[in-house]
Amino acid sequence: MFEVAAYESERRIRGALVLAVLLALLSALFVALFPSIASSGADLDAYMESLPPAMQAAFGATGAFSIATIEGFLAVELYQFFWVLLLGIYTAYVAGGLVAGDVERGRMDVLLAAPVTRRRVVVEKFASLIPVVVAVNLVVGAAVYAAVLAVGETIPVADLVAVHLLSIPYLLACGGIGLLLSVVVDDSDVAKRGGLGSIFGLFLLETVSQSADVGWLGAVSPTRYYDPTAILVGGEYDWAGALVLLAETAALVAVSAWWFRRRDV
Repeated sequence: MFEVAAYESERRIRGALVLAVLLALLSALFVALFPSIASSGADLDAYMESLPPAMQAAFGATGAFSIATIEGFLAVELYQFFWVLLLGIYTAYVAGGLVAGDVERGRMDVLLAAPVTRRRVVVEKFASLIPVVVAVNLVVGAAVYAAVLAVGETIPVADLVAVHLLSIPYLLACGGIGLLLSVVVDDSDVAKRGGLGSIFGLFLLETVSQSADVGWLGAVSPTRYYDPTAILVGGEYDWAGALVLLAETAALVAVSAWWFRRRDV
């Protein structure tokens, strides 16, 4: 049992660790730059306030907080962009090839010849993303905390843990979107690009809907339910949002499994 998930996880864990190390180095660089930026005398808050409302929403800088603090700086410069947008896109992109890649290359016929159901194949292929998401969060979270201490700053450990823990449901929801495209589309590249475009489009939808006072439009976007700025700056943990994301993920996986059972391979 879980042979498919174990095999797929082993295939992806090396790439996940490489990504985690690169993000950890990038995070350390951001933190290392913070003391010089904070002491430069530049009015970062005034600069952010001068941006259009849509850009402020995109960077999560719409609240009453200062980005001249380490928490605000990390939220705006690292987590709101790299974690919410780029890592979400990466997860959906990888998920887009989970099923479509094997179908396109003819490997799915061999796999389905074994005593395994289509539903199990879809569920376990998606489950193979979980170690990837967890590994990236563990490595980068530890790197950020170590870098913050190294520059003489402090950050609440509970908030840092929460920002990574609550990102897991968000990233899995992004993966669920990619998985659905992977079972609907035969072409792996199309499914991957579709996942990339979907997350970017949903991110823009949430950003624009906030700045245009039509926030209800953004309710379909996973980014509505994960706010790293609120966690790091305000210590606000949106557990209800995490449950919504987990329910959305379960629904996307269930629909994907149902669709794959009905289609020809």
